[in-house]
Amino acid sequence: MTELTIPFQKLSDKAITPAQATSWDAGYDLFATEEYILKPGERKLFKTNISTAIPYGYYGRIAPRSWLAYKHGIDVLAGVIDTGYRGDIGIILINFWPEDFPVHEGDKIAQFIIEKCHDVSWQEVETLSESERGAGARWSTGHK
Repeated sequence: MTELTIPFQKLSDKAITPAQATSWDAGYDLFATEEYILKPGERKLFKTNISTAIPYGYYGRIAPRSWLAYKHGIDVLAGVIDTGYRGDIGIILINFWPEDFPVHEGDKIAQFIIEKCHDVSWQEVETLSESERGAGARWSTGHK
């Protein structure tokens, strides 16, 4: 695998460098820089105090941590960091659980996944080729 170098800047002493648990993990953990109690149904923007310069042709995707989603009902809303963005990387967390969720400074709250982008030329056509699914809705392929 080719290594990609991504410059980053810590915007405060609370910032923690994104880190992998193991070298084969796809995501880099992102960490909270504040204490907060996330109420049931509440969503909040948490700053990481990290800024990056993602190379052209890539973007950063903010993804949920599986264990937080499974054990505590905590999910991530939105989460695309474009190559030109140089601000503080924020993580929007939402609490789908019926209990308060405490966030502590230094907690792993999301994953940062660097993905390849593709330059696309959109071609307008009169008709599209047929497919097995066609224009059917999500569950129209027989899934229940």
